[in-house]
Amino acid sequence: MAPSGMDAHTLAHRLRSHATDLGLVWMGVAPATIPDRDVAAYRRWIQTGHHGEMEYLARPDAMARRAALAETLPGVRSVVMVAEPYPPEDAEGVPEDRSLGVVARYARGRDYHKVLLRKLQALARSLPEDVGARPYVDTGPLLERALGRRAGLGWQGKNTMLIHPKRGSYFFLGSLLLDAEVEGAEEAGEVEDHCGTCQACLDACPTGALLGRDETGAPVMDATRCISYLTIEQDGPIPEELRPLLGNRVFGCDICQEVCPWNQRFAAEAGEPGYAARGAGERPVGVEALPAEDVSAETHPGTETPPLVELMHMTRDDWDTFSRGSAIRRAGYEGFKRNVAVAMGNWLAVLEDPPEAAVAVLREAEGDESALVREHATWALGRAQK
Repeated sequence: MAPSGMDAHTLAHRLRSHATDLGLVWMGVAPATIPDRDVAAYRRWIQTGHHGEMEYLARPDAMARRAALAETLPGVRSVVMVAEPYPPEDAEGVPEDRSLGVVARYARGRDYHKVLLRKLQALARSLPEDVGARPYVDTGPLLERALGRRAGLGWQGKNTMLIHPKRGSYFFLGSLLLDAEVEGAEEAGEVEDHCGTCQACLDACPTGALLGRDETGAPVMDATRCISYLTIEQDGPIPEELRPLLGNRVFGCDICQEVCPWNQRFAAEAGEPGYAARGAGERPVGVEALPAEDVSAETHPGTETPPLVELMHMTRDDWDTFSRGSAIRRAGYEGFKRNVAVAMGNWLAVLEDPPEAAVAVLREAEGDESALVREHATWALGRAQK
C-alpha cells in the first residue's frame, strides 16, 4: 500500500490518467533497483576513461547514487518512467548543405529538461500528499536508460540509445522516484533486444565512438570521440584529427539514430509543440523576448536551417537571445562559436572559391577575445587555403 493507504493498482491508474492528461502517453513502471550488470557496465565505462571530462559522472557519491536509488530517495519503492517524442524530420537541405549548421533534433526547440520536468512535477502533485516523489530529467544521478528498459520502454541499442520496437528512439526520458508501490513494476518485463547483427550505427559513426557490445552484452561508447560530447561537453579545443569528421554539426549529433532501421520504419509522432525547430527570428515556443532584446533573422538565425556565417556573426548579446530557453545554451558562447568555426572549415575545404562573407567572418573571429575561438577560426581559414 502507498503511505496514504492507496493500493498499488489505484496509484498506477491515477498516474496513468494524469500522465495522459499531461500528454505523457508513454509510461512504464520499473522496480526501484538497478541490475548488477548495469552497475558493473557503468563502472567499467568510467574505469576505461570513456567519460572524458564529465567528471561529475565519476564522483564516488554520484556512482553510489546511480547504483542504489535509495541514496537519492530514502524508502524508494517504484520508479515511474515516461517518454516524450520529439520531431525527427530534417528541413530540406539539412545536413547536405554544408553552408548550414546542423543542430541535433532534440535541441532545436524548447529545452526539454524544463518542459518535461514541469510535467513530471505536475504528475507528482497529482499524488496523495504523503507519497514521497522526486522527478528527474537527465540531470540526476540515475541510470535512466536501464530504468527505461526495466519499465518496458525499449531496449538499449548498440548506439546506447533506448529503442522502442514501435516508436524508434527519438524521445526524451523522464523519471519519477516514489516511496510507494505502483502496480506494474515487477510485471513490465524488459523488451527483447532487436538489434541482432545490424551494424548500421557503428558503421555510420564518423569518429568511431561506438564500440559495439562488451562481453556482457552492454553497448559501449567512447564519449571522447562522440560528436555530441565534442560539441557540448568538451570545454577546450576539439582534437584536430577529429575536426574534419564533425562535418557541419554545430551542436550534438543524430547520425547513429538517422541510420537506425527502427527510426526509419516509423512515421513521426505528434509531440510537445515546444520541441519543434525554429526558423530565423523565431524563439522557442513559450519563450518571450525580454525588454530591449533584438530578435530578428539577423541576430537570431534559428535552428532549422541556420547559415554558418550568421551563426559565426553572433555577438554575446545575440547568443543570449538565441540560446535562452534552449538546450543549446549548455555549449556556452565560446564553445558554440568553436563548433561553428570547425563546421565552416569543413565547408570551405570543399569549395574552390570560398565566399567572401565566410572568409571575412572567420578573419574577424581570429581577433576574438577568446583564445579558443581564435584557434579554431585560424584552423578553419587554413582549411580554405588547402
